[in-house]
Amino acid sequence: MAFDLDSEVMLAQEQAVVNRGIGLVKEIKAAFDVGSETEGTLILTNRRLLYAHGSEKKADLPVGVFSEKHLFYSDVTELESVASDPANFSIALSAVTSVVGHHRPAGAPRLEVTWEDRGAVKRTEFVQQVTGSSRKRNLNDWAPVILGLKSNKLVVRTMPPLPPKDSLEGRIVHVLGDMQEKGLFTIEGQVEDEFSVDLDPDQVEAACDKLVSGGLLRKATSRGEDNFYQRVSPLDSDDLDE
Repeated sequence: MAFDLDSEVMLAQEQAVVNRGIGLVKEIKAAFDVGSETEGTLILTNRRLLYAHGSEKKADLPVGVFSEKHLFYSDVTELESVASDPANFSIALSAVTSVVGHHRPAGAPRLEVTWEDRGAVKRTEFVQQVTGSSRKRNLNDWAPVILGLKSNKLVVRTMPPLPPKDSLEGRIVHVLGDMQEKGLFTIEGQVEDEFSVDLDPDQVEAACDKLVSGGLLRKATSRGEDNFYQRVSPLDSDDLDE
């Protein structure tokens, strides 16, 4: 199914998600493709779920004093930037027949989705890897939001106009397009690297605070610091990236 990207709005992302493949649902039994487990980024828009696997980046997550877990994700700041990859797939919200979130103590949050595709009923599962007590929402919390979007009971609010793409504010909004929390120096470095400019930290902070007052960014306080910023989600109080 083709989507009009001009009318499609990115609502949430979960990076370093494990996808356990796609299986056909027959009667009451569902099986995933054997050997097709991949790791990437899960994106929710107002139209679909999109799993992006191409152009992987690596991040290391400490799991002990002497060990790290390697995480892989696609850095998606705009829907147009999703790299082509055979493991990519999307699920139209209108085709979803069932979506269930799972989160048990000591277990990773999971999202199980069943949908219809050209007469076949398919099922897949996504597993969240990055967790923590500072997070208010997890992957299992996507289920009621998806159902609300599908039934039109959840309304996506209209966001303020974006600043010009060639302005500092526009470039900051661009690098924060992946909906992730980022510190001031990370934002500065990403803008400098992507747009080949030299910036002053005070200049970047002033631009970020201007975007906060304009309703496009919010200060992310989950880390206990006030110099982390994040794009405001059109989901408003149902923001899944908190």
